[in-house]
This record gives sequence, C-alpha cells and structure tokens, in this order.
Amino acid sequence: MLERHELEAFLTLAEELHFGRTAERLRVSTARISQTIAKLERRIGVPLFNRTSRRVELTSVGRGLYEETRPAWDRIAAAYERAVATGRGLTGTLRVAFVGAAGGQLLAGVAELFRRRRPDCDVQLREAQMVDLMPWLRDGEIDVALGTFPVDEPDIATGPVLVSEARMLAVPLQHPFARRTSVSLEDLARVTLLQLPRTLPGSLRADRTPSATPSGRPIEPGPSASTFNEMLTLIGAGHGVFPVGAHATRYYVRPDVAYVPFSDAPPLRWGLMWRADGATARVRAFNDAARDLLAGDA
Repeated sequence: MLERHELEAFLTLAEELHFGRTAERLRVSTARISQTIAKLERRIGVPLFNRTSRRVELTSVGRGLYEETRPAWDRIAAAYERAVATGRGLTGTLRVAFVGAAGGQLLAGVAELFRRRRPDCDVQLREAQMVDLMPWLRDGEIDVALGTFPVDEPDIATGPVLVSEARMLAVPLQHPFARRTSVSLEDLARVTLLQLPRTLPGSLRADRTPSATPSGRPIEPGPSASTFNEMLTLIGAGHGVFPVGAHATRYYVRPDVAYVPFSDAPPLRWGLMWRADGATARVRAFNDAARDLLAGDA
C-alpha cells in the first residue's frame, strides 16, 4: 500500500516533472523527494520516471499509476474537506427538533440569536413527537433536540440545564386529586400512571414514570402514548395520570384535564441533546446561544 507522503510525492512529481519544484510544493527537501520515489520504485519493481540531467518523464507504468490514482486521491481530498467543513464550519443548515409548543417558542428565540451571531448558518426548526425524538436524533435526521432530562445514553451528549420548572400531575378533571391543592409522590401508588414511549431513554422513563414511590410502594403502569396530545386524551378519558411540567397549564388548557402541583417532586429539567459523535461547531455554537439566551447574556 502507498503511504500518504509517497502518494503525494509521486502525484506532484508526475505533474511538475521536476524534483526541485516538487520539493518546493510539498515543503520538503529535494533529497527527500528523490529518496521517496526511489523507495517506491523499488517496492513496485519497475521505474516510474525516466530521469536524465535535463528531463524527468513518466514511464508507461508511471503514467498508468498516475491516471488511476489521481481521481481517487482527489475524491479522498474532497471528502476530507467536506468532513472538516462539517465539523468545524459554521455554514449550512442546522436541524433542530422540539416537542410541544413551549419547546418551539424557546427554540425560536435561540435560533434568532444564533442567526444573528452566525449569519452564514441557517436553522431549521422541526416539531417532533415524543416517540420520534430519539430515533430522529440517532438516524441523523436532526442535529440537535430539545428535551427533558435525565438522558443517560452512551451515544447521546447533553448540554447544560436550560430551564427548570415545577412538576405537576395531570389528572382527569373528575378525579378526586383534581380538587386538591397538591399531591405527593406517594400518591402515585393510588393511581394508574401512563407510560412514555419505549423509544425514549430508560433513564428518562424511570424519572417521569417510576415503578414505585420513594417508600417502595408499587405504582400501577398504564398504557403508553406516542404524542403528548395523545397522553392528555388518555388522561381526560380516565385511563390514568401523568407528570408534566408547569408549562402545560399555559400551553395545554383542556376542559377534561386538571393540573395539580407536586409538593415533594424535583423540578422538571430541559436541555439540548445531540449525538455524541455529532458535536460539530454548529451544534456547539447553538448550545452556546441557548445557554446565553436563558442566562440573559444575549
């Protein structure tokens, strides 16, 4: 196999047909070029260049090697440049997904700040359903997603917590809990708890839909839902309850669902996530814009 420095030396000499100019282009000594070509010719078994005191010419074998390797090397170089542009560049389009109206409103503000900072990079906002969020991220359909934590997955990286909000329990309007001023985590042992889709991380499902209360009392699992509106429809129909963020009281007002604050549950935390191997310059810059906007440093 050809080493990279051997291929570069051969291709450049085949174009320049001059050892001095080849050495100058590659920023090495003429002796280094001569030694590299000689070593390559010994390994191949035939001369690649005819050399005289006045001229350097490709042999027939050398010309055939050049004609076959030059296009392949150009494709490799172009692919490498595209990879660098993707990893380091701040141009093109960043695809960002959110779930729900509140997430969309938040990301719209982040996108506006990001575009002001990086006018050569566009942001495409897409609404995802709960069931689609992680598959989209893993399949490369989106670059960044806004979701709730915790997300403990080896192939997914997460940014800082951007928003924390009170955790509430969505219950049917006719449920006895609907008349209370608050509920506790222990109260979950008395109800059926609707489930998140299996496509979401196990760490997130354990946090939002635990199998037992803090004291160890079992919680009855109910059916799962693929979308948030489907979840609310199941709640309104009396099939179970589900913990939500306080934003639901503003964005998802329904005549058949009541929202009751938890007295002892930790807040619901939101942040950005992306593939661990997809932390490009665009992704990092968008994460910085989100952090700065929420911190008031825009």
